[in-house]
This record gives sequence, C-alpha cells and structure tokens, in this order.
Amino acid sequence: MPPVRVLIVDNSVVVRKLLCEALASSPEVRVAGTASSGAIALAKIPQLNPDVITLDLEMPELNGIQTLTEIRKLYPKLPVIMFSTLTERGAAITLEALSLGASDYATKPSNSESLANSMEQVRQDLVARIICLAGRSSYASLAPATSPPNRKPGSQSIDILAIGTSTGGPNALGEVIPFLPGDFPVPVVVVQHMPPVFTRLLAERLNSSSPLSVCEGEAGMPLEPGQVWIAPGNYHMTVARKGTGVVLNLNQEPPENSCRPAVDVLFRSVAKTYGPNVLAVVMTGMGSDGARGAMHIREAGGGIVVQDEASSVVWGMPGAVVDAGAADKICPLPEISQEIVRRVNSSRARASGMPATQTR
Repeated sequence: MPPVRVLIVDNSVVVRKLLCEALASSPEVRVAGTASSGAIALAKIPQLNPDVITLDLEMPELNGIQTLTEIRKLYPKLPVIMFSTLTERGAAITLEALSLGASDYATKPSNSESLANSMEQVRQDLVARIICLAGRSSYASLAPATSPPNRKPGSQSIDILAIGTSTGGPNALGEVIPFLPGDFPVPVVVVQHMPPVFTRLLAERLNSSSPLSVCEGEAGMPLEPGQVWIAPGNYHMTVARKGTGVVLNLNQEPPENSCRPAVDVLFRSVAKTYGPNVLAVVMTGMGSDGARGAMHIREAGGGIVVQDEASSVVWGMPGAVVDAGAADKICPLPEISQEIVRRVNSSRARASGMPATQTR
C-alpha cells in the first residue's frame, strides 16, 4: 500500500521543517508538499492530490479558519488536521475549526521543548492521526468481530449516563448533549480526549447550547440530575459513593490507552459504583479506549449504545466495543439522543411502575 500523502500548511518555516522531518521517520507517511499560506495551499491541492492536510491556524491573508472553509467547499471529504497552540486562543479557534468541518487537531510543541522532544511529540501526535484519517487504520481489535447481541433491557432503572469519545467527538457531543431535555432525570459524565483548556472551553461551548448545565469536572462535586460533567484534560475522572450520594473524583494516575482522561477509567468506576443502573454511549474516536470499560459495564448488567460507522469520523472506539461483544445497540449519530431519552425514561418508568413518557 502506498504511503499517505500529506500537504503541510504552516506560516512558520521552522514548523514546516519540523513537521517534514518528523513525518519522514514514518514509512507509512510521505510529505507530498508544503505551503506557507492558505492561498498557496489551495493552489497546490489539485496539483499534489494529498490524502491528508495539516493546517496552521495563524496565517496572514487567509487564516486557518478561512482556508478550512474554502477547502470544505471544494473538497468536502478531504481530511484536515488543525495544528494549533496549547493556549486559550488556540483552543477556542480549534473548537471553531472542528465545528466547521476539520477532521481532527494536534497541538504544537511548546517553545521550551528541545528539538528532539518536539519531533517526538509531533510523531506521537500526528502520524497515527494521519494514517487513521486516511482510512489505513482505525483500531486494534480486542476480539473476533461479532454482531451486537439483541439484549432485552433489564428491569432496573438507569441512574447515570456515561459517554466516551475522541476524534470527531466535539461535534458528536454537540449532536447529543443539547438534545437531552432540561428535565433529564440522571447525571451525565463524559470523557472526551482533549488537553487542558480545550476541555473547559468545550464544556462552555456545550453549556451555551444545552438545556442542561455542562461543566468541566471538579473533584468532590456531587452528581445530580440535569448536570453534565466533562473530564478535565490531563486528569482521569471517576465516580464514587459518599454517604447517600455519589461524587466526582479526579486523579493523575498513569495514562491508559495512551490517554488521560481515559474512557476505560471512567467506565470502570461507573460500573463499580452503579452496577446495572448504567447506560454507556461510545462515539467516534481513534483507538480502542472504552472497549474494556464497556465490558465492565456489560458484565455488571448495564447497557451500551455505540455510534455507527457511517456517521463516525473514525469508527475506532465504537468499532472496538462492537468487536469486544459489549454493544447492544448501534445507532447513527442523529438518533443517539433519542435512544438515550427513550431508554432512560422507559427504564425509570418500569422501575417505578409508571407509564413511560417520551421527552425531548
């Protein structure tokens, strides 16, 4: 199979050189060309026919957002990875780019990093994303592929909703969280693979469009209905009993699946704390984080819904849950919020002996 052809678009000659050298170390990736501006990039795309583009946010004339907008008009399916700084401004513009159709993002090394460390960070961040978005790889299977079992829901009430997602997740969450009703009767805990600052701004963005309260997770906060907690970047988030209630905990234990926060960590704690009273949702994302945690939820008697392949940016995480035999329903993204509301309302109605109501 030929290597993935990449067009590097960045205003900085230093960054272009760093990216070229870092990507040259992978036999699966080849730099097809570089561009110092958005206008040059748009002219080179039909000449070079790249499989993936890395795109700087801060450029003169056409900036990253404007260039992305033009790329999406001309090449709606061409994968674009935004290359942004790990700053408040960089995070805010990156989230805007993702909402406008960017496929993924990676953060630039800090100026304090040595050249060797910077190249290694770029290799770790970018190579796997490039290969995955080019359709050459999605996830490491945990078990032989199986069809999702047709399980009947149990009689127990759903008392918590846990969501895990990664690549493509901010937009997927934007199609789910805002469509949960204001009287949603259970708390929601979310892991989205993102660094610090990004997770807080994501929470603020979702909060502005949702009837529910959406916040970045804080240690010791009690879980209440109508609240959505997003794990903060660089912290695992867990839940635990405290007195008659349940609270959030945060820790910086080692990454799992190369991630912190990790979906597996959250899902394990949810299964341990709530037993069968859990509904978990795994959406678009690279890798297999969440598959083992979903098995814990499944073994405890909880339910697992996954996003389907057609609507996922990358069917890595949900596909791994299906392959592990943990999923009991596969849904297109536009139907996930409805499936959540239906399951939660029906389960709580069965548990109380009352007729279920459909709420949007």
